[in-house]
Amino acid sequence: MADGPLKSSPETAPDTLKALNELIRTIAPDGLDGKTLPPVHLWHPANLADIGMEIRADGSWWHAGTKFNRMKLVKLFSRILRKDEDGRTYLVTPHEKVIVHVEDAPFLAVRVDRAGEPGRNQSLVFTTNLDEFTVASAETPLDIPLAPGTLEPAPYVNVRARLMAKLTRPTYYELAEMAVPSDDDLDLWGVWSRGCFFPIGPAA
Repeated sequence: MADGPLKSSPETAPDTLKALNELIRTIAPDGLDGKTLPPVHLWHPANLADIGMEIRADGSWWHAGTKFNRMKLVKLFSRILRKDEDGRTYLVTPHEKVIVHVEDAPFLAVRVDRAGEPGRNQSLVFTTNLDEFTVASAETPLDIPLAPGTLEPAPYVNVRARLMAKLTRPTYYELAEMAVPSDDDLDLWGVWSRGCFFPIGPAA
């Protein structure tokens, strides 16, 4: 599909086609290939809209009940995501905030790589389903709570600001294979990244 304004199709319901195209023109006036993240933290528009945007637990993006299949467009929108202190996630431009209904997390961490020698000085680099990268650190921590009901690990890593990526099951298994005992409690295992120890759980 060619880049540029969206046309009426199953991906874009006609009633909000104008709003979506205005978003595109605002954040990518020269096309969809920009790489720099816009300064969404500086934008505080008064206008608020809900046009039926959602991110489901499998990482797929939907609009008005129809899935987006155009990955370049999804990546574009992901660059202007912001989660505010009210707990809601938005697409933010200088002129408008669009509510995004997020079922679980806005990103999935689909890969983890270790940089450096194994140990407390290593860095764990996570790749998301939208080809963003984040390194587990004090600023972008790993969080592995137990899911209510199942009590299974529900691992997340911070991507930027309050936006999280949920680790896919294969990624979590790779991470668990890197686990070592805590210096302070040999029964507690976890992983090191950028000098921080992130607990995973008790020794099996």
